[in-house]
Amino acid sequence: MNATAPAEYRAIASRLSFPSQAFIGGRFVPARSGRTFENVNPATGEVLGSVAACDADDVDAAVAAARRAFEQGEWARAAPETRKAVLLRLADLVRRDADELAVMESLDSGKTITDCLNEVGHEVPTFFQWYGELIDKTFGKVAPTDENVLALVVQEPIGVAGVVLPWNFPLLMAAWKLAPALAAGCSVVVKPAEQTPLTALKLAELAVEAGLPDGVLNVLPGFGETAGQAIGRHPDIDVVSFTGSTEVGGMFLRYSSESNLKPVGLEMGGKSPFIVLEDAPIDDRLVANAVSAALWNGGQNCSANMRQFVPRSRKEEFLSKVLARVEALKVGDPLDPATEMGSMVTQEHQRRVLGFIETGVSQGARVLAGGGPIDGNPGYFVRPTVFDDVTHAMTIAREEIFGPVLGVIAFSDPEEALRMAVDSPYGLHATVFTRDIDRALHFARRLPCGTISVNRFSEGDVKTPFGGYKRSGSLARDNGTEAIQQYVQTKTIWIAGPDL
Repeated sequence: MNATAPAEYRAIASRLSFPSQAFIGGRFVPARSGRTFENVNPATGEVLGSVAACDADDVDAAVAAARRAFEQGEWARAAPETRKAVLLRLADLVRRDADELAVMESLDSGKTITDCLNEVGHEVPTFFQWYGELIDKTFGKVAPTDENVLALVVQEPIGVAGVVLPWNFPLLMAAWKLAPALAAGCSVVVKPAEQTPLTALKLAELAVEAGLPDGVLNVLPGFGETAGQAIGRHPDIDVVSFTGSTEVGGMFLRYSSESNLKPVGLEMGGKSPFIVLEDAPIDDRLVANAVSAALWNGGQNCSANMRQFVPRSRKEEFLSKVLARVEALKVGDPLDPATEMGSMVTQEHQRRVLGFIETGVSQGARVLAGGGPIDGNPGYFVRPTVFDDVTHAMTIAREEIFGPVLGVIAFSDPEEALRMAVDSPYGLHATVFTRDIDRALHFARRLPCGTISVNRFSEGDVKTPFGGYKRSGSLARDNGTEAIQQYVQTKTIWIAGPDL
């Protein structure tokens, strides 16, 4: 079904059945404590339903199920073609149910239906298909030795993986981590963000339909301080992969050090620069990229390019065009395909973003557009905001806002822009616009970021690794063949022949 009108999406919403229980050992079960929490539609403030509030007891049960499945080996030791077939079926099932999943995700998160349809209908199944296809095309090595020794270097699934997800791209981030973990042969315990648990639970249903054995995938809705911490500290989880804030990422490193020293893959916050060099034409394409870089998904994106560095001599031209585009953005009902920006994910987060805007004003930045909530709207909306007169030392230029805020910082020469861009504790992403390939390569080499995009705001795709430098991440990477390395360990098999 290709729904195109708001009424059609609302019709889908009216018939959705929202999952409410945890998924452990191949079946849906309530939290052992019996506790639940309310799941709220942030675009309206209405309660969608109640969801199981899992804690350490549920994590114990899920890890036991995952360990049992791993040791039995129905998935971990299956032929590559078997795992491949299941992941390809899962990709097809996501495509089949894409409209329903997209509407559910939009209701759960406040994201626009357009973004949800693209992510759920295109990107999510692409990840399961790509890693499924990779399974039987990944080889070990034979080391060079003398003739009476055979040295094999093989990679084996690490065991039980704990996956802790963010709320800004709920199902897509699940696919980023689940696809390579399952391809590697791991069993997985997933904690979706408490703000957006629904589509991860629905994915568990589809995984069963695709043929994934019981216990290989377990999904535990719950809170970070209970279920999340229990995953981080659990002695029988072999690796944790986390996407979220830098503060919480640091907690997972501590949990590991205080438990079984499990490796922890981290993809965390950012304060990414968008740099316009003097020779770049400030045309519709550049302006569209500038606005998207800062405001896509309501700015709720770890690689959002909120810090926008523009030559002093061209700032007014840049601002006039950016303002025209920002003021034309349609903000409102996420289920309307014409909507370009939805709500913040919670009321608490809306207040946090508005607090950053107030701080910017108090420190001398000047609001040219937006700057507050949408009056009379019960949802948790923030109007897209543009700041002028931002300085490199301001809070809004230093700390991650995670909201729809674009701030312009003027510079006098390219090296000044580079110095300011580099001067950040984060290193996730950067965008550079220039016609000069030498200058583009100079900036790309000098910027300490995991992804550098030239003449377009982009995070790459399934084929390219994604992660951060400095406080934006660890050595682990999502996406690309590199993602598999989070979920495998390397073994050397040294076979000595007879003495000749």
